[in-house]
Amino acid sequence: MGDFIMHIKQRIIELTHIVNQANFDYHTLDQPTITDYQYDQYLKELIKLEEEYPEYKLDDSPTDKVGGVVLDSFKKITHQIPMMSLSNVFNEQELRAFDERIRKITNDFSYISELKIDGLAVSILYENGKFVRAATRGNGQVGEDISENVKTIKSLPLRLKEDINIEVRGEIFMPHKSFNKLNEERLEQNLPLFANPRNAAAGTIRQLDSKVAAKRNLDIFLYQIVDADKFVSTQKDALLFIKSLGLKINPYFKVSKNIEDLIENIHEYDLQRKKMNYETDGVVIKINAFNLHETIGYTAKHPKWATAYKFQAESAVTLLKDITFQIGRTGVVTPVAELEPIVISGSTVSRATLHNEDYILAKDIRIKDMVRVHKAGEIIPEVIEVDLSQRKDQEPFTMIENCPVCQSALVRKPGEADHYCTNDNCPGKHINQLIHFSSRVAMDIDTLGEKVVETLHELGFLNTISDIYTLKNYENELKGLPGFANKKVEKLLKAIEDSKKQSFDKLIFGLGIKHVGSKVAKVLVSNYSTIEDLMNASYDQLVEINEIGEMIAKSIIAYFEKPENKHLIQQLMNQGLNMSYEQNIVSNHEFNGKTIVLTGKLDNYTRDDAQAIIEKLGGNVSSSVSKKTDYVLAGSDAGSKLKKANDLGVTVLNEEDFKVKING
Repeated sequence: MGDFIMHIKQRIIELTHIVNQANFDYHTLDQPTITDYQYDQYLKELIKLEEEYPEYKLDDSPTDKVGGVVLDSFKKITHQIPMMSLSNVFNEQELRAFDERIRKITNDFSYISELKIDGLAVSILYENGKFVRAATRGNGQVGEDISENVKTIKSLPLRLKEDINIEVRGEIFMPHKSFNKLNEERLEQNLPLFANPRNAAAGTIRQLDSKVAAKRNLDIFLYQIVDADKFVSTQKDALLFIKSLGLKINPYFKVSKNIEDLIENIHEYDLQRKKMNYETDGVVIKINAFNLHETIGYTAKHPKWATAYKFQAESAVTLLKDITFQIGRTGVVTPVAELEPIVISGSTVSRATLHNEDYILAKDIRIKDMVRVHKAGEIIPEVIEVDLSQRKDQEPFTMIENCPVCQSALVRKPGEADHYCTNDNCPGKHINQLIHFSSRVAMDIDTLGEKVVETLHELGFLNTISDIYTLKNYENELKGLPGFANKKVEKLLKAIEDSKKQSFDKLIFGLGIKHVGSKVAKVLVSNYSTIEDLMNASYDQLVEINEIGEMIAKSIIAYFEKPENKHLIQQLMNQGLNMSYEQNIVSNHEFNGKTIVLTGKLDNYTRDDAQAIIEKLGGNVSSSVSKKTDYVLAGSDAGSKLKKANDLGVTVLNEEDFKVKING
């Protein structure tokens, strides 16, 4: 028995080392040394052993990266040495003035410049090389304990390469890839989008459930040692020492001997930043030698020996012609800025979301204002400020009190910023539900697009989802409608009939259950193979599924508890829709376990057809190319994804190659 236990302990130690090293190689060095499959197998084995023998789990176990701890609130932590903010300079003239102030004190110095990451400041304490805790900046004196969420950051080691006591500070951020993926998921779930990666990172790090934080793939750069002169004498040496401990630093830093070199470096950073996978809003400039910091001194808020040069974001000023309101299928009413069209970052912008009432009031945005607009994260059009110098007598914004479609009173729930229409029979909800259900990404009912749905709804043919499947009873009436030629009606009715064979997950996604996007729907049907099983699933059973959080589970339970939804399911069942899931994956195909990215236009397959084929053959379809990608299927007009695949040496398949492989 003793030998067996020793073997278990040794295997846990071995697996912990293997997975931690793999995390370091991949997330810090960007040089993976094992395959994704090997990584997953090692991690699964470690999780299983730790569950069976929790007493042998190590302090730096990588299984903490998965999350799972749920907090009631965040504890307060007092910083022994305050986390000071930096002063800002916004142009070359102000930067030269900063240089002149330094030179009045000393001429014998050099600058070090580092990219300013647009994220969330954090201070992390290690004792004897082991992770102890992490805290936010807070007010500089007192922050919040965010240790459980910080532990899920894969690039952050829980044990350093030296057994030392040290406190390091840095910036938690969300890479563009993680941000885009998160917003795609929120769009599918009809949730408000995050305006930019910084807001997304801040919202993630304040999640009480660390499993949610783990899924969002945050990253971190460390840039400061508290009491650094105990270890090194310059900021450059501090960065190199941080790196030697196994911590991740930003590779872009330079030492400049004078202001001219510094300005040239800043111009280079400004060009480089647009190619990076994370947001940077400026350059941090410090005196390199620590022994000069006390000599140069501090103000009450900022060190005098450092400042931040802020980049100018690409933006434009335009007229806000009107504020309109949209209602989603879950009843959320969203204000939208209708703009005089302008070109920003290469594309024309005529509308921008205004998120909610609080956002508009905080910025005091009014109709007929001249507003400055930029693309948050180079992606989402956002009104960032009002040009008050051009304001005349515009009326302050007032949030509407009634639904823009059915005129029912709107409700703002406690703790939420959104307004909801609570009328279950609101035509706005129904139209959006019908459009969503029929859409290509859901039941894919050809010719039943937005305009057709609106027309048939106005004429009384379509009020609920089940009405779609009774349209065949009105074939003659439909053929008599303006714009509905015989062939169009026949094509529509055939598409409706064909949709009955759609996969079970498409149906679940099409129902429009709050927070249930297409990916969540696939997870649900792979765990519950019939509609009866899913309807009878309990909250506790649902949250046991790795990808299903509390919010999604509650939403599913609430949906199936409503009598009208049960009635809808029964009607669809009576109409012969597919209500079960049969997993029939080819296990021995070349695509099994491989990651494939689709790009460009295919001649013989729709994007959905190609994805379905790949998934049936055991492959996974990803939206972005990385070193983990096995194949890129490139059609005509393939763009940046094809270029990146070639740069990374990823195997590229054309359509003929794809046919050969799937038939093989």
